[in-house]
Amino acid sequence: MHNSSSAGATSKQKAGTSSQASEASLKRKRGVFQKDLQHMMYGFGDDANPLPETVSFLEDIVVEYVTDMVHKAQDIATKRGKLLTEDFLFLIRKDLPKLRRCTELLSMNEELKQARKAFEVDEEKLANPE
Repeated sequence: MHNSSSAGATSKQKAGTSSQASEASLKRKRGVFQKDLQHMMYGFGDDANPLPETVSFLEDIVVEYVTDMVHKAQDIATKRGKLLTEDFLFLIRKDLPKLRRCTELLSMNEELKQARKAFEVDEEKLANPE
């Protein structure tokens, strides 16, 4: 009988936590990612115009996942005092497809930065020939 009362307390704690999470999600600006998610859903085989409820639900899941990852990365970074990209890579180190994709995107981002920098230098040389 004691177990059932503690289980009830646990479910109340979970209910309180979920209401806090829903309050936090209400504070954020909704619909920011809806167009992007619609396009992604279509790209993965969904209808071109998925149900708004589905997109909204998926957006909630994505925002919750990203928020959770940022909090975990920040916990790791507190020892150092600075949040770095490597903190996120550390968190996904066991999920190899995700890790590979992240490293691919990071290297592509670096290549784009270098290409933009080279383009700006060439543009400056054309504007100021000496």
